[in-house]
Amino acid sequence: MTTRTRELEPTVSIIVPARNGEATIPALLEAFMKLDYNKEKLEFLIVDGNSTDKTRDIVGKYPFVKLLIQDGDGLNVARNIGVKNSRSEIIAFTDSDCIVPADWVRNVVKNFSDPKIGCLGGSIKGCDGDLLSHYADYSLMPVLRVFRKREVLDSIKLFQRYPAGCNMAFRRKALEDAGGFDEGIRQAFEEDELIERVCKTGYKMVLDPDCLVLHKHRSSLKELLKQTFGYGKGMGFLLKKKKAKDAISRWALLNLLVFLTWFSAAGVLFLSILTPSWKSLYIFPLSITLIPILGMAMIYAHRAIKNGGYERIIIYPFIDILRALAFFLGEAYQLLKRDE
Repeated sequence: MTTRTRELEPTVSIIVPARNGEATIPALLEAFMKLDYNKEKLEFLIVDGNSTDKTRDIVGKYPFVKLLIQDGDGLNVARNIGVKNSRSEIIAFTDSDCIVPADWVRNVVKNFSDPKIGCLGGSIKGCDGDLLSHYADYSLMPVLRVFRKREVLDSIKLFQRYPAGCNMAFRRKALEDAGGFDEGIRQAFEEDELIERVCKTGYKMVLDPDCLVLHKHRSSLKELLKQTFGYGKGMGFLLKKKKAKDAISRWALLNLLVFLTWFSAAGVLFLSILTPSWKSLYIFPLSITLIPILGMAMIYAHRAIKNGGYERIIIYPFIDILRALAFFLGEAYQLLKRDE
Protein backbone atom coordinates (compact mmCIF):
# COMPACT_ATOMS: atom_id res chain seq x y z
CA MET A 1 0.00 0.00 0.00
CA THR A 2 1.41 3.39 -0.99
CA THR A 3 1.98 6.23 1.45
CA ARG A 4 -0.56 8.31 -0.49
CA THR A 5 -3.22 5.62 -0.06
CA ARG A 6 -2.57 5.40 3.67
CA GLU A 7 -2.94 9.16 3.97
CA LEU A 8 -6.37 8.98 2.33
CA GLU A 9 -7.66 6.33 4.73
CA PRO A 10 -10.43 7.67 6.96
CA THR A 11 -9.92 7.97 10.69
CA VAL A 12 -11.67 5.32 12.78
CA SER A 13 -12.70 5.43 16.46
CA ILE A 14 -13.36 2.08 18.14
CA ILE A 15 -15.65 2.35 21.17
CA VAL A 16 -16.02 -0.47 23.70
CA PRO A 17 -18.54 -0.32 26.57
CA ALA A 18 -17.14 -2.46 29.40
CA ARG A 19 -18.11 -3.58 32.87
CA ASN A 20 -16.27 -6.24 34.86
CA GLY A 21 -14.52 -7.54 31.78
CA GLU A 22 -11.17 -8.52 33.29
CA ALA A 23 -11.49 -12.12 32.05
CA THR A 24 -12.00 -11.22 28.39
CA ILE A 25 -10.82 -7.68 27.67
CA PRO A 26 -7.06 -8.51 27.54
CA ALA A 27 -7.63 -10.60 24.39
CA LEU A 28 -9.50 -7.72 22.76
CA LEU A 29 -6.79 -5.19 23.62
CA GLU A 30 -4.12 -7.51 22.23
CA ALA A 31 -6.18 -7.86 19.04
CA PHE A 32 -6.30 -4.05 18.75
CA MET A 33 -2.50 -4.01 18.62
CA LYS A 34 -2.54 -6.37 15.62
CA LEU A 35 -5.03 -4.49 13.46
CA ASP A 36 -3.89 -4.08 9.86
CA TYR A 37 -4.59 -0.36 9.59
CA ASN A 38 -2.66 2.87 9.84
CA LYS A 39 -2.22 3.24 13.60
CA GLU A 40 -2.17 7.03 13.29
CA LYS A 41 -5.72 6.87 11.93
CA LEU A 42 -7.04 4.71 14.79
CA GLU A 43 -8.50 5.76 18.14
CA PHE A 44 -9.49 3.35 20.93
CA LEU A 45 -11.94 4.30 23.68
CA ILE A 46 -13.02 2.02 26.53
CA VAL A 47 -16.06 3.31 28.43
CA ASP A 48 -16.07 1.67 31.85
CA GLY A 49 -19.44 1.26 33.56
CA ASN A 50 -18.26 1.24 37.19
CA SER A 51 -16.37 -2.05 37.10
CA THR A 52 -15.66 -3.66 40.45
CA ASP A 53 -12.92 -5.96 39.13
CA LYS A 54 -9.54 -5.14 37.53
CA THR A 55 -10.90 -3.95 34.17
CA ARG A 56 -9.61 -0.39 34.60
CA ASP A 57 -6.18 -1.59 35.74
CA ILE A 58 -5.87 -3.82 32.68
CA VAL A 59 -6.92 -1.04 30.29
CA GLY A 60 -4.38 1.28 31.96
CA LYS A 61 -1.55 -0.99 30.81
CA TYR A 62 -2.28 -0.08 27.18
CA PRO A 63 -1.24 3.56 26.71
CA PHE A 64 -2.79 3.80 23.24
CA VAL A 65 -6.27 3.25 24.75
CA LYS A 66 -8.31 6.10 26.22
CA LEU A 67 -10.26 5.10 29.34
CA LEU A 68 -13.54 6.92 29.99
CA ILE A 69 -15.65 6.55 33.12
CA GLN A 70 -19.38 6.11 32.56
CA ASP A 71 -21.77 8.35 34.49
CA GLY A 72 -25.21 6.75 34.23
CA ASP A 73 -26.65 3.33 33.42
CA GLY A 74 -27.09 1.45 30.17
CA LEU A 75 -25.16 0.59 27.05
CA ASN A 76 -26.55 3.56 25.14
CA VAL A 77 -25.23 5.96 27.78
CA ALA A 78 -21.78 4.37 27.43
CA ARG A 79 -21.92 4.56 23.65
CA ASN A 80 -22.90 8.22 23.64
CA ILE A 81 -20.04 9.02 26.03
CA GLY A 82 -17.67 7.29 23.65
CA VAL A 83 -19.04 9.15 20.63
CA LYS A 84 -18.81 12.55 22.38
CA ASN A 85 -15.16 11.91 23.23
CA SER A 86 -14.18 10.51 19.82
CA ARG A 87 -12.84 12.44 16.84
CA SER A 88 -13.02 10.14 13.83
CA GLU A 89 -15.03 10.01 10.60
CA ILE A 90 -16.01 6.38 11.14
CA ILE A 91 -17.15 5.16 14.56
CA ALA A 92 -17.06 1.41 15.19
CA PHE A 93 -18.34 -0.52 18.19
CA THR A 94 -17.48 -3.85 19.72
CA ASP A 95 -17.71 -5.41 23.19
CA SER A 96 -15.19 -6.41 25.84
CA ASP A 97 -15.94 -10.13 25.34
CA CYS A 98 -15.04 -10.02 21.64
CA ILE A 99 -11.90 -10.47 19.55
CA VAL A 100 -11.49 -8.54 16.30
CA PRO A 101 -9.47 -10.07 13.43
CA ALA A 102 -6.56 -8.11 11.97
CA ASP A 103 -8.54 -7.14 8.86
CA TRP A 104 -11.68 -6.01 10.74
CA VAL A 105 -11.18 -2.23 10.48
CA ARG A 106 -10.05 -2.45 6.87
CA ASN A 107 -13.19 -4.42 5.94
CA VAL A 108 -15.37 -1.94 7.85
CA VAL A 109 -13.82 1.06 6.11
CA LYS A 110 -14.27 -0.42 2.62
CA ASN A 111 -18.03 -0.33 3.08
CA PHE A 112 -18.02 3.41 3.76
CA SER A 113 -16.42 4.31 0.42
CA ASP A 114 -20.01 4.88 -0.73
CA PRO A 115 -21.13 8.19 0.87
CA LYS A 116 -24.71 6.91 1.02
CA ILE A 117 -23.78 4.23 3.57
CA GLY A 118 -24.62 5.44 7.07
CA CYS A 119 -24.27 2.29 9.14
CA LEU A 120 -22.84 -1.21 8.90
CA GLY A 121 -23.27 -4.54 10.63
CA GLY A 122 -20.99 -7.56 10.47
CA SER A 123 -21.25 -11.20 11.47
CA ILE A 124 -20.53 -12.49 14.98
CA LYS A 125 -19.32 -16.03 15.53
CA GLY A 126 -18.15 -17.92 18.60
CA CYS A 127 -14.49 -18.17 19.50
CA ASP A 128 -14.92 -21.52 21.31
CA GLY A 129 -15.59 -24.93 19.85
CA ASP A 130 -18.01 -26.32 22.43
CA LEU A 131 -21.57 -27.45 21.71
CA LEU A 132 -23.32 -24.26 22.90
CA SER A 133 -20.93 -22.02 20.99
CA HIS A 134 -21.60 -24.00 17.82
CA TYR A 135 -25.33 -23.92 18.53
CA ALA A 136 -25.23 -20.12 18.97
CA ASP A 137 -23.80 -19.73 15.47
CA TYR A 138 -25.71 -22.40 13.55
CA SER A 139 -29.11 -22.54 15.21
CA LEU A 140 -32.14 -21.64 13.11
CA MET A 141 -32.41 -18.80 15.62
CA PRO A 142 -28.77 -17.57 15.89
CA VAL A 143 -27.99 -16.01 19.25
CA LEU A 144 -26.23 -13.11 17.54
CA ARG A 145 -26.22 -11.86 13.95
CA VAL A 146 -24.72 -14.06 11.21
CA PHE A 147 -25.01 -12.78 7.64
CA ARG A 148 -24.62 -15.11 4.67
CA LYS A 149 -24.17 -12.48 1.95
CA ARG A 150 -23.43 -8.78 1.62
CA GLU A 151 -26.56 -6.64 1.34
CA VAL A 152 -27.12 -2.91 0.96
CA LEU A 153 -30.54 -1.83 2.23
CA ASP A 154 -32.19 1.58 2.12
CA SER A 155 -34.95 0.87 4.65
CA ILE A 156 -35.77 -1.38 7.56
CA LYS A 157 -37.89 -4.41 6.73
CA LEU A 158 -40.00 -6.47 9.16
CA PHE A 159 -38.20 -9.79 8.60
CA GLN A 160 -34.72 -8.33 8.32
CA ARG A 161 -31.64 -8.88 10.43
CA TYR A 162 -30.11 -5.79 12.02
CA PRO A 163 -26.49 -5.11 12.95
CA ALA A 164 -25.59 -6.17 16.49
CA GLY A 165 -24.01 -3.84 19.03
CA CYS A 166 -20.76 -5.81 19.31
CA ASN A 167 -20.03 -5.47 15.58
CA MET A 168 -21.43 -2.30 14.07
CA ALA A 169 -20.12 0.97 12.67
CA PHE A 170 -21.50 4.36 11.69
CA ARG A 171 -20.53 7.35 9.63
CA ARG A 172 -20.24 10.15 12.19
CA LYS A 173 -22.48 12.47 10.18
CA ALA A 174 -25.20 9.81 9.98
CA LEU A 175 -24.97 9.19 13.72
CA GLU A 176 -25.30 12.91 14.43
CA ASP A 177 -28.15 13.37 11.94
CA ALA A 178 -30.09 10.55 13.64
CA GLY A 179 -29.62 12.09 17.10
CA GLY A 180 -27.37 9.45 18.64
CA PHE A 181 -28.35 6.57 20.90
CA ASP A 182 -31.58 6.84 22.89
CA GLU A 183 -30.40 6.72 26.52
CA GLY A 184 -33.92 5.91 27.70
CA ILE A 185 -33.57 2.42 26.20
CA ARG A 186 -31.59 0.24 28.60
CA GLN A 187 -32.62 -3.21 27.47
CA ALA A 188 -31.59 -5.41 24.53
CA PHE A 189 -32.16 -4.31 20.91
CA GLU A 190 -31.15 -0.78 21.92
CA GLU A 191 -28.95 -0.45 18.82
CA ASP A 192 -31.71 -1.52 16.42
CA GLU A 193 -33.84 1.50 17.27
CA LEU A 194 -30.98 3.85 16.31
CA ILE A 195 -30.23 1.99 13.09
CA GLU A 196 -33.82 2.42 12.00
CA ARG A 197 -33.56 6.17 12.63
CA VAL A 198 -30.33 6.34 10.62
CA CYS A 199 -32.08 4.76 7.64
CA LYS A 200 -35.01 7.15 8.00
CA THR A 201 -32.65 10.12 7.61
CA GLY A 202 -31.81 8.92 4.09
CA TYR A 203 -28.72 6.78 4.65
CA LYS A 204 -28.34 3.15 3.62
CA MET A 205 -27.34 0.21 5.78
CA VAL A 206 -24.92 -2.50 4.71
CA LEU A 207 -24.71 -6.01 6.17
CA ASP A 208 -21.34 -7.57 5.42
CA PRO A 209 -20.27 -11.08 6.53
CA ASP A 210 -16.62 -10.19 5.79
CA CYS A 211 -16.70 -7.80 8.76
CA LEU A 212 -16.37 -10.63 11.25
CA VAL A 213 -15.97 -10.44 15.02
CA LEU A 214 -15.39 -13.40 17.33
CA HIS A 215 -17.49 -13.48 20.49
CA LYS A 216 -17.29 -15.37 23.78
CA HIS A 217 -20.73 -17.00 23.77
CA ARG A 218 -22.49 -18.16 26.94
CA SER A 219 -20.92 -21.34 28.26
CA SER A 220 -23.96 -22.95 29.94
CA LEU A 221 -27.61 -23.46 29.05
CA LYS A 222 -28.64 -21.49 32.14
CA GLU A 223 -26.59 -18.47 31.06
CA LEU A 224 -27.93 -18.74 27.50
CA LEU A 225 -31.56 -18.80 28.69
CA LYS A 226 -30.92 -15.88 31.03
CA GLN A 227 -29.46 -13.94 28.10
CA THR A 228 -32.47 -14.82 25.93
CA PHE A 229 -34.88 -13.75 28.70
CA GLY A 230 -33.08 -10.39 28.71
CA TYR A 231 -33.46 -10.12 24.94
CA GLY A 232 -37.18 -10.73 25.36
CA LYS A 233 -37.36 -7.96 27.97
CA GLY A 234 -35.69 -5.63 25.51
CA MET A 235 -38.19 -6.50 22.80
CA GLY A 236 -41.06 -5.94 25.22
CA PHE A 237 -39.64 -2.58 26.26
CA LEU A 238 -39.44 -1.40 22.64
CA LEU A 239 -42.98 -2.56 21.94
CA LYS A 240 -44.25 -0.67 24.98
CA LYS A 241 -42.22 2.43 24.07
CA LYS A 242 -42.83 2.51 20.31
CA LYS A 243 -46.32 0.94 20.26
CA ALA A 244 -45.75 -0.90 16.96
CA LYS A 245 -45.07 2.36 15.10
CA ASP A 246 -41.74 1.28 13.65
CA ALA A 247 -40.26 -1.90 12.19
CA ILE A 248 -38.54 -3.16 15.33
CA SER A 249 -41.62 -2.74 17.56
CA ARG A 250 -43.86 -4.33 14.90
CA TRP A 251 -41.45 -7.24 14.87
CA ALA A 252 -41.84 -7.39 18.68
CA LEU A 253 -45.64 -7.50 18.31
CA LEU A 254 -45.45 -10.26 15.69
CA ASN A 255 -43.13 -12.30 17.94
CA LEU A 256 -45.58 -11.94 20.79
CA LEU A 257 -48.55 -13.05 18.67
CA VAL A 258 -46.66 -16.08 17.32
CA PHE A 259 -45.62 -17.13 20.82
CA LEU A 260 -49.13 -16.68 22.19
CA THR A 261 -50.58 -18.78 19.38
CA TRP A 262 -48.06 -21.56 19.85
CA PHE A 263 -48.32 -21.72 23.64
CA SER A 264 -52.13 -21.49 23.51
CA ALA A 265 -52.18 -24.44 21.10
CA ALA A 266 -49.87 -26.38 23.39
CA GLY A 267 -52.23 -25.64 26.30
CA VAL A 268 -55.30 -26.81 24.37
CA LEU A 269 -53.44 -29.96 23.32
CA PHE A 270 -52.55 -30.70 26.94
CA LEU A 271 -56.17 -30.20 28.04
CA SER A 272 -57.48 -32.35 25.18
CA ILE A 273 -55.31 -35.20 26.39
CA LEU A 274 -56.52 -34.86 29.97
CA THR A 275 -60.19 -34.09 29.28
CA PRO A 276 -62.24 -36.75 27.42
CA SER A 277 -64.78 -34.22 26.13
CA TRP A 278 -61.97 -32.22 24.45
CA LYS A 279 -60.36 -35.12 22.60
CA SER A 280 -62.00 -34.20 19.31
CA LEU A 281 -60.10 -30.89 19.40
CA TYR A 282 -56.59 -32.34 19.56
CA ILE A 283 -55.79 -32.42 15.82
CA PHE A 284 -55.59 -28.65 15.30
CA PRO A 285 -53.46 -27.81 18.38
CA LEU A 286 -51.35 -30.90 17.73
CA SER A 287 -50.47 -29.67 14.25
CA ILE A 288 -49.67 -26.13 15.43
CA THR A 289 -47.57 -27.46 18.30
CA LEU A 290 -45.64 -30.21 16.55
CA ILE A 291 -45.20 -29.00 12.97
CA PRO A 292 -42.66 -26.27 13.90
CA ILE A 293 -40.71 -28.76 16.03
CA LEU A 294 -40.69 -31.42 13.31
CA GLY A 295 -39.77 -28.79 10.73
CA MET A 296 -36.77 -27.69 12.77
CA ALA A 297 -35.70 -31.30 13.30
CA MET A 298 -35.88 -31.98 9.54
CA ILE A 299 -33.72 -28.95 8.73
CA TYR A 300 -31.16 -29.96 11.35
CA ALA A 301 -31.25 -33.53 10.00
CA HIS A 302 -30.49 -32.24 6.49
CA ARG A 303 -27.54 -30.27 7.84
CA ALA A 304 -26.34 -33.28 9.82
CA ILE A 305 -26.33 -35.46 6.69
CA LYS A 306 -24.08 -32.90 5.00
CA ASN A 307 -21.84 -31.94 7.92
CA GLY A 308 -22.23 -34.58 10.65
CA GLY A 309 -23.29 -33.96 14.25
CA TYR A 310 -26.42 -36.11 14.35
CA GLU A 311 -27.03 -35.36 18.04
CA ARG A 312 -28.02 -31.84 16.99
CA ILE A 313 -31.21 -33.18 15.37
CA ILE A 314 -32.66 -33.56 18.88
CA ILE A 315 -30.55 -31.16 20.97
CA TYR A 316 -30.86 -28.04 18.79
CA PRO A 317 -34.70 -28.07 18.47
CA PHE A 318 -34.93 -28.66 22.22
CA ILE A 319 -32.71 -25.62 22.94
CA ASP A 320 -34.62 -23.59 20.34
CA ILE A 321 -37.89 -24.29 22.16
CA LEU A 322 -36.42 -23.37 25.55
CA ARG A 323 -35.03 -20.13 24.12
CA ALA A 324 -38.36 -19.29 22.47
CA LEU A 325 -40.07 -19.82 25.82
CA ALA A 326 -37.48 -17.70 27.65
CA PHE A 327 -37.82 -14.92 25.06
CA PHE A 328 -41.62 -14.95 25.29
CA LEU A 329 -41.55 -14.86 29.09
CA GLY A 330 -39.08 -11.97 29.02
CA GLU A 331 -41.23 -10.01 26.57
CA ALA A 332 -44.42 -10.71 28.53
CA TYR A 333 -42.71 -9.80 31.81
CA GLN A 334 -41.60 -6.44 30.45
CA LEU A 335 -45.00 -5.66 28.95
CA LEU A 336 -46.78 -6.47 32.21
CA LYS A 337 -44.22 -4.71 34.39
CA ARG A 338 -45.29 -1.36 35.78
CA ASP A 339 -43.28 1.60 34.55
CA GLU A 340 -41.05 3.00 37.25
